[in-house]
This record gives sequence, structure tokens and C-alpha cells, in this order.
Amino acid sequence: MKLIRQILESFRFAWQALRSNITRTILSLLGVTVGIFAIVAVFTIVDSLERNIKESMSFIGDKVLYVQKWPWGFGSGEYPWWRYFQWPNPNYREYKYLYDNLENATAVAVMDFKGNTVVKNGSNSMNALIQGVSYEYNQISDVPIAEGRYFSPIETDAGRQVAIIGADIAETLFPGGNPIGKEFKLSGNRFVVAGVQVKKGESLVDFGGAPDTKCLIPYNAFAKLFQSGRPDPDIVVKGYESDEGLYEVEAEVTGLMRTMRGLKPRDENNFSINRPEAAAQAISGLFGVLTLAGWVIGSFSILVGGFGIANIMFVSVKERTNLIGIQKSLGAKNYFILFQFLFEAVMLSLVGGGVGIFFVFLLSFLPLGSLDVVLLPQNIALGLGVSSVIGVLSGIVPAMLAARLDPVEAIRAK
Repeated sequence: MKLIRQILESFRFAWQALRSNITRTILSLLGVTVGIFAIVAVFTIVDSLERNIKESMSFIGDKVLYVQKWPWGFGSGEYPWWRYFQWPNPNYREYKYLYDNLENATAVAVMDFKGNTVVKNGSNSMNALIQGVSYEYNQISDVPIAEGRYFSPIETDAGRQVAIIGADIAETLFPGGNPIGKEFKLSGNRFVVAGVQVKKGESLVDFGGAPDTKCLIPYNAFAKLFQSGRPDPDIVVKGYESDEGLYEVEAEVTGLMRTMRGLKPRDENNFSINRPEAAAQAISGLFGVLTLAGWVIGSFSILVGGFGIANIMFVSVKERTNLIGIQKSLGAKNYFILFQFLFEAVMLSLVGGGVGIFFVFLLSFLPLGSLDVVLLPQNIALGLGVSSVIGVLSGIVPAMLAARLDPVEAIRAK
């Protein structure tokens, strides 16, 4: 109890010292405020950007493999496009072969896209992204249905002219009405609305097209309308939740594709198996650079703030030397004097860090387009933690000097 009482007394002395020198306190904490603001703001914006982009990538699915002609390249070395250009495109027969023979996959789908296609209902029309998909597509990618239903197996196998439309398409083609069961025209053909997707709203980045302006139709219906030339679909295979299971599926897909294409043992693969994790790693690497830049920028400000706090603490020790002598003569222990100045430095740093975090909180209310900035608890904890460390490092030397003062010499000091 005695130790706790002395610690609380040290806090009281520190608080009184800070209140008695408001101007000096404010000037001292500016450096820490700017530094913590820079670090926490960068972390907050980076976290918000990363979350927004990963949400936008949800359409590509989780634990999935994309069998495609072109491998995904993210700037790592040379990209020999001239070699990939000669490879054949995946086709519907290969999809059916994988669908019928894969043993370890949980779902297999085929899909293709057609952009800038007019959808029309009477005098209402708009450009939409048309995506042809097979039945198991909703097991690979999220298709949230607000109204209506998803495709049936018979509709996808027979290539029925039914569609699941985005919220913006529904609002444009069927203003004020329920679109379920109603018809609209797509490339001169009548399609019936089976479902409407949940409205997503604006997003910073929309990989694969904005869901609100996307129209899903059965793949066989899509092939009849748009694949009169050379088809270039994507085959998507969903594995199990574990990475080991996904590697097993990848090995199985590779073997089946090589068999289907008649490749000899020494022939290299003439297809690509792309994993979304590669895109996620590339994005994480980019944000890692931004985070490092935030640390560098903030560190300079924090360094200046730390020296400012240390300088103020040396001045405080000098000004209160006589008071330290009186406290020691009345029985104050060295650790009491040390805690008194150390807590003062930590409190000064924490106040500066708290102000910087408050400015970041205000930043989250600014309109930044489709970017939703959220100050996460871990970033608040990071800011307060860094502030505490800076306070300890800045105040430890002045506090030790104060604790080691001789009480007789301290009382005589002027």
C-alpha cells in the first residue's frame, strides 16, 4: 500500500508540474503529437485501403484455383508473354473433364465476361458487365441475393435465358417496381430476371466489375450470345480450407489438364494455375512499403519530440533542485524522486500521443470518396504504446539525475 501511495503521489507531483508550465508543456508535446499522428494516420489509412481492396477481391473467392491461359504477373521479374501467347485457351470441354474427374475439389465452375453491353427494358437502358457462369459459381464466389433466387442446375445446363442482375440495373430498368419474373433485352434476346443482388455501393477498387452493374447469366446462354469467335473462359476450382488440401487439388488439376491436352512427361505445362493468394501477397507487400514510409516519417517527428521532452525534463530538474532536496530531507526515497520525473515525462508524451490520435479520429470523419477510414483499436494501442516508450526513454536520464542528487547540496541550490 505504501508503494502504491507513493506512486500516486508521484503522479500528483508530475501533474502539478505540467499544469504550472502550460506553454512549455504544449511546445514540448508538439513533436510527439505530429509523430504519433503521422504513424497512426498512415497505419489507419493503409488498414482501410487494404480492407477495402480485399473486400473488392471477394469475388475471386477463397481457397480457389484459376485455370487460365495467362499467368498472373505482379512485377516479379520478366514476363515472357510471347511464350504464353501460343498457349491454347481453356474451353468448356476441359471444364467438364475437370468437373467429372476431380476427386478432391469441393466445387468446379466455368465463367466468362463481356463488358459494355447494353441491357434494355422499354425506354430504360444502361451499359452492364455480362458474366456467364456455371451452376457451382455461387460456391466459389459470394453472390448475395436480395430478391428472388439463384440459378437452378437445369437452367445452367440448358442455357436458359434467365439472369441475376445488380441493384443498379434493377433500379434503372425497373424503376419503382419488383423486377423478379420480368423480362429485359440483352443483345436482342429476352431474359427473365431470376434474382437481384444485394446493393454494394461504391468501392475504391472493383476487381471483376462492380456487382451493382453486373448481370449474371448461365454460361451456356453466354456462349451462344458472345462466343462466336475464340472463347476464352476461366475454369475455377475450389479446394478445401487447408493449404495442404489446396496443394493436393492443384496437383490433381495439373495432372488432369496435362492428360486432357496430351502433354508428354517432358513437355512443360501450356496452361496456368493462378492462386488469389499471389494477388493478396502483392497487395500486402505494397502496403508494407507504405507502412514503412509512415514509420520513417513519424520517427523523425517523434525523435524531435523526444529530445524536446528530455530537454524540458532537464530544465525541470534544475528548477526543482531545491524542492528535491527538501523532499529527500523529509525521507523521500530515490525511487520516489525517479518516479516523479519519469511519470512526468511519460504523461507529457501520452498527452501528445493522445492529441495525435484524436486528430486521426477526426480524420476518419472527412469524406474521402468511397474509402471508409476506420481507426482500429490496435492502432490506438500502438500510438499510446509508442508514446509511453518515448516518454520513458526521454525521461529516464533526467529522472535518474534527480534521484541521485545529494539532499544537502540540493537544498543549498538556488
